[in-house]
Amino acid sequence: MSIIRLSLVLFLLAAVSASQPDSISAQSAISAEFKVTFVNVAKSAGLTHKTIYGDEHKNRYLLETTGCGVAWFDYDNDGWLDLFFVNGTRFTGIPKAQEPTNHLYRNNRNGTFTDVTDKAGLRRSGWGQAVCIGDYNNDGYDDLFVSYVGKNALYKNNGNGTFTDTTDKAGVGVNKTKWGSGSAFLDYDKDGDLDLFVGSYIDFDVKTAPTPETGPCLYKGVMVACGPPGLTGGVNTLFQNNGDGTFNDISEKTGIRKTFGTYALGVLIADFDNDTWPDIYVANDSAPAALYHNNKDGTFTDIGVESGAAYSGDGKPQAGMGVSAGDFDGDGLLDIFKTNFSGDTSTLYRNLGKNNFDDVTFASGIGLNTRWLGWGCGFFDPDNDGWLDILLVNGHVYPEVEKLTTEAGYPQRKVLYRNLRNKSFQDITEKIGGALMEPTSSRGCAFGDFDNDGDVDVVINPVNDSPVLMRLDTPKDSGNNWISIKAVGTKSNRSGIGARIKCVTEERTQINEVRSGGSYYSQNDLRIHFGIGKASKVKTIEVSWPSGKVDVLKDIAVNQVVTVKE
Repeated sequence: MSIIRLSLVLFLLAAVSASQPDSISAQSAISAEFKVTFVNVAKSAGLTHKTIYGDEHKNRYLLETTGCGVAWFDYDNDGWLDLFFVNGTRFTGIPKAQEPTNHLYRNNRNGTFTDVTDKAGLRRSGWGQAVCIGDYNNDGYDDLFVSYVGKNALYKNNGNGTFTDTTDKAGVGVNKTKWGSGSAFLDYDKDGDLDLFVGSYIDFDVKTAPTPETGPCLYKGVMVACGPPGLTGGVNTLFQNNGDGTFNDISEKTGIRKTFGTYALGVLIADFDNDTWPDIYVANDSAPAALYHNNKDGTFTDIGVESGAAYSGDGKPQAGMGVSAGDFDGDGLLDIFKTNFSGDTSTLYRNLGKNNFDDVTFASGIGLNTRWLGWGCGFFDPDNDGWLDILLVNGHVYPEVEKLTTEAGYPQRKVLYRNLRNKSFQDITEKIGGALMEPTSSRGCAFGDFDNDGDVDVVINPVNDSPVLMRLDTPKDSGNNWISIKAVGTKSNRSGIGARIKCVTEERTQINEVRSGGSYYSQNDLRIHFGIGKASKVKTIEVSWPSGKVDVLKDIAVNQVVTVKE
């Protein structure tokens, strides 16, 4: 580390200390209110398959490191969240007819799930990557998109418990660079039909891909899989929905191919400048992140560098993985949290408005942790106090690091940051304990209230292991209330994706948006959850739809799911 960078770090650490509450007792008082527990109930819930992803002890190719995503979605419209897990494969050692497959689990409404993959017609093997949800044909049933190394998959929900592979008909199957990564549905032109953005990581061909020996590629003296620096980066793709079940690749004419960074992983859709048009943020590996600003005329401009959201605070590109948006400070602007490689911090960008971001990683207390290699992440409110906390899940990319004493291990614990309500956070993982402390080789993770009890649970799709389902339990005497909103579009897309929801109580005003994709390669519950603290009612719920229509509900009872139809 250079003397200049070391001085900057010491300065920022001093800023962390200055930004904390006035006393340790103030921190303790806030943390003491955080009465929640996380319990891994995956096995008892029936989530028993194993996600296979590369060899378990040594990887020869970069492809074996990325893992895959997971989605919460109510595929049968019964009001209970179901689960879809993407799966991977291996280059050798898998007998025919025993290839790993994706898995769809139906929620039994009693804390358990049933595997209905074959019944639903969703069995497929291969190097699966990301999953996202959206009703692309506006028939009232959410459809499923999965990116792959090779041919992507688009599954139309038939509304009867089955899906039809419409990839070829829709024209979204092949990435030009073969390695599809983060993906999300969005209505970029606000015409009521969901379009599709698909990131791409590298131009991968196993016949020419470097191996640890040919590199040679070393990590702290240990030979490991090569990349991505030095490899040809992928190109991102925007597909426009034609409204008839087909899509057109409009990447070139919309400016999506004009970007400063490559090696796309996590993809996030949000209206960052409050102009009612969706923007696209892409976490790139070992390269500056991209922020595609929607120009409202059918084109985008990558303003990541000039906006301050492309590099770390000291001007370095980072190995971005997962990404999430949330208004953590309550100013009505969506901020960005991004996970990165070990030896670096995660990054927290505070939205200043007018397409300007400030890296507040150190000032907020996030910069104290550098030993974790982060993947899936999310802003959420586990204790329903009305302030967004942050969870990230971790795991190293190289199984070979088990030979090293300098690393936190290949499987790693999670990290939970408590919002101290003063623009800073505190790591309270060890205080909460339980499933948060159990090491997992995590990759994708998604947030959703699967048991409809008013708190947000977390599912993790690891590599070469069974799923983790962290059920969040809150004491009945916590006194904090909540409200969830399911948006159903009419003129706008039926999934309500892109709708901005404002929740107003006597104490606070909160915002969020219905979004497809996010975290790392994963899909959160499309219902928007707000913790509202001690409020006994919600004064107003305001839904601003992509069509421009605004619906307002007043004096809503707490602790319920409210469906708002445009």
